[in-house]
Amino acid sequence: MLEVVVGTIATLAVIIGTLPVFAGGYQFVVTALSLFGAHYEGASPAWPRVSVLIPAWNEGAVVEATIRRLLKLDYPPESLRIYVVDDASNDETPHITRRMAKIYPDQVFHIRRVAGGEGKAHTLNYGLEQLLREPWTEAFLIMDADVIYTESSLRRMARHLADPLVGAVTAYIREGSRSPNYVQRFITFEYITATGASRRAQNALGFLACLSGGAQLHSRENMDAIGGKIFDDTLAEDTFTTFATQLNGRKALFEPNAIVYAEEPDSLDMLWKQRLRWARGNVQVTGHFKDTWFRRSVHDGLGSASMGVIWFSLFLMPVFQIATSIGLLALYWVDPAWAWSLFEAYWIIAGLVYVLITLASLAIDPESAAKSWLEGILFPGLVSLAIIVVTLIGPLFGEVKLSTGPTLFLYLWTSLGMAVSYLGLLFERKGFPRLGAVCMYLAGYGAFLCAITLGAYQKEFSGAARTWDKTVKTGKVG
Repeated sequence: MLEVVVGTIATLAVIIGTLPVFAGGYQFVVTALSLFGAHYEGASPAWPRVSVLIPAWNEGAVVEATIRRLLKLDYPPESLRIYVVDDASNDETPHITRRMAKIYPDQVFHIRRVAGGEGKAHTLNYGLEQLLREPWTEAFLIMDADVIYTESSLRRMARHLADPLVGAVTAYIREGSRSPNYVQRFITFEYITATGASRRAQNALGFLACLSGGAQLHSRENMDAIGGKIFDDTLAEDTFTTFATQLNGRKALFEPNAIVYAEEPDSLDMLWKQRLRWARGNVQVTGHFKDTWFRRSVHDGLGSASMGVIWFSLFLMPVFQIATSIGLLALYWVDPAWAWSLFEAYWIIAGLVYVLITLASLAIDPESAAKSWLEGILFPGLVSLAIIVVTLIGPLFGEVKLSTGPTLFLYLWTSLGMAVSYLGLLFERKGFPRLGAVCMYLAGYGAFLCAITLGAYQKEFSGAARTWDKTVKTGKVG
């Protein structure tokens, strides 16, 4: 009887562990329908008076280039103002901004926050509070100091605000470093899947999970509706704003043809700090909006099953990975043949979805794919890729028989991969970046993101301080 109970629970654990795989494949299938949810039928040329808000703390390396690119936007100059909200910077940021303001007195403005250091949301709110006192602004473009907008990007975003039901629009952020290293190339491919494809699917499904913090355009009406400020008691202010926009009755949209470029972390350490902040923010969002999940009566899109499955398949990804390992391990002692059958089924499904996602990503964004195709192919990691190949073509060579050690290693790999990727971070911090890269290529970028999420659980539930670790920018965007 005990074996039956253990076998049933273990089987369910493995089956449930495939949920993130199915969710990923589901989004890419829906992406094919994204044209029908892109809102182009409700868009028309619109030129609202836009105030660009750039929160800046020690951004002297990038702020001038960012301002100059904004001044070249295909947008009426008389309808565009740029406000650098200087968060008590102690580098060249205030001097550069004031110099640019003298050259372009009607378009560039410097707002100095003397007592700073509280984070991006507080800095933005300092600027919003001042701008909302005046009637000039009809829309706010919130961005990061290093983001470079292509000439047509703002125009493409603004056209959606012609529809009063649209409250906010976000752009497609690409990693834009001139000579990206392997970490940035992994991020490049991640952005194709997580932004270029996933948000297209979300448009079609009638919701948006997150407006990119570096590229979000809000109508003034929407900003007023969500309280006239950015929610600041979180590390995920952009996601909170996205949810608030939709829960207040307006649409949040992704405009895939509005392209902007940003410099992303070039080391595992900086990536860990950035994504740990994002992941902790997602923990906070999940709890704060607990009454929204799977409740269409609250919101037709955010409360849908699609949104819930997509959100929790990512939010609980490490849990699913560990559950799969434990389930297979338990089944090995209860029913070895059944354990191997489930193992093969899991990796065959994962392999088919991997092929779908990789090929679709290469087609969705050929420009990004051209510089990250190797990292795209190796995204799951060399070990996982080897398992996929063996399970997909293994039946051609007859039944596979392994001893206990290798079998247990394979069953535990969905969990061990996270540990190996974290080991890569430790190697880098100890001054061995090449060993760190080897671990990343072996374990995969996805395993590293799962390790970060585990770290976020620990940080948030232990009550660690919500510090804002700034991502260092050096002006490498081409």
